[in-house]
Amino acid sequence: MAKYEVEFSGDFDEVLSYLVDGILSGSLSATLEDSSDFFGADSRCSVRVFERYSMFGKNRVSMSLTMFEANDVISLSAITSGGSQAVFWKINTLGEEAFLDKLVELLERRG
Repeated sequence: MAKYEVEFSGDFDEVLSYLVDGILSGSLSATLEDSSDFFGADSRCSVRVFERYSMFGKNRVSMSLTMFEANDVISLSAITSGGSQAVFWKINTLGEEAFLDKLVELLERRG
C-alpha cells in the first residue's frame, strides 16, 4: 500500500475533473470503478476509486482518491492497494507506487 496526502486551494470541481481525466488517460487499462459525493453546509467530499493493470505485478491495482473541501482548503488523500502476489505479506508494491506517482505528477504539473 502507498499513500499520498496534501492540502491546497483551487476550484474543487476543476481539480477533481482534471485528476480523473489525467488518471484515466494516463493508462490504457485505467478505469473509474465507482464514485461518491457528499455535501454539507460549508463542505464537500468526493471519493473516486480507480483500477488499472500493473505490468510490474501482472495483476490489477486500485487507487482510492478522496477530496474534502472546507473553509476554501482542499484536502486530498490517495491510497493504492493490490499489486502483490504473496499470500502473507507484500513483496511487490511497484505497481501501486507507479499508480500513485501518476497522481502526484498530475498535481505537480497543475502547480
